[in-house]
Amino acid sequence: MTVEHFDEASFAAAVAQGVVLVDFWATWCGPCKMQGAILDKMVLPPELEGKVRVGKVDIDKAPTIAAQFRVQSIPTLVLFKDGSPVETMVGVQRAEVLIGKLTQSIA
Repeated sequence: MTVEHFDEASFAAAVAQGVVLVDFWATWCGPCKMQGAILDKMVLPPELEGKVRVGKVDIDKAPTIAAQFRVQSIPTLVLFKDGSPVETMVGVQRAEVLIGKLTQSIA
């Protein structure tokens, strides 16, 4: 699985279709680094491969997007389905939790 990086120019198109998990983070945030490492090492089960995407938004480089989704604490992970946010998780999340949420979202 490849973690993509979204910015203000690419964000809307990136989340418009399908299931996309977005990690709102910042370079100066310690817990964000922990969450990033979890995402980088996360292995999707075969039933999710090609059906979900995972991306990151640096809130310092894309403050408008962070404000649009009311990101007040980081890391914040937002699960999108066909362009609409369906779940928001604040704080570091384990890979098992994220995989569970992604699995539920494609059902």
